[in-house]
Amino acid sequence: MNGNAAPALAATTPAEGLSRIGRLQVYTAPQRTFFAEVMALAMRTAGHGQRVLIVQLLKGGIRQGLEHPMRLVQHLEWIRCPIPRCIDTPDVQEEEAQAVQQLWQATQKLVLSSRYQLVVLDELILAVHLGLLGLIDVVSFLHQRPPNLDLIITGTTLPPEILALADQVTEVRRPTLG
Repeated sequence: MNGNAAPALAATTPAEGLSRIGRLQVYTAPQRTFFAEVMALAMRTAGHGQRVLIVQLLKGGIRQGLEHPMRLVQHLEWIRCPIPRCIDTPDVQEEEAQAVQQLWQATQKLVLSSRYQLVVLDELILAVHLGLLGLIDVVSFLHQRPPNLDLIITGTTLPPEILALADQVTEVRRPTLG
């Protein structure tokens, strides 16, 4: 077998033999960044009448959480982690780790409810890299997602297990001058 061969696609098909229509898109960068094009896509999608959910797993500071989701335009819900700061280092307090885990559990239920056509999981990859979410748990969730759901995940340090599932990967790089 060629070492450059594409990974087997059998693992990416949904359970029960349903064909997958929705796409898994990954936006990654070597440094943390704001993915303006992802947010623009989410707002355009909501503007076309499709239900959109944005979950920022590591961003806090605005007393939001599941109880106080922000609603932007008619069909877009935006939830941030109910913590007083944005997690940007591996040094995480126990309460913060629990809040991220609770948001992740609730997010999985929301996504699996098939209520949304587009879901953005901001910094999901970084949450895995920091050890706040388990890679096996995330990959299992990606396999279970509804077949018609477009899912966008963002973050740094893309694990090969997630790369193998992605329909599209966009790497954002800063241009080098000179």
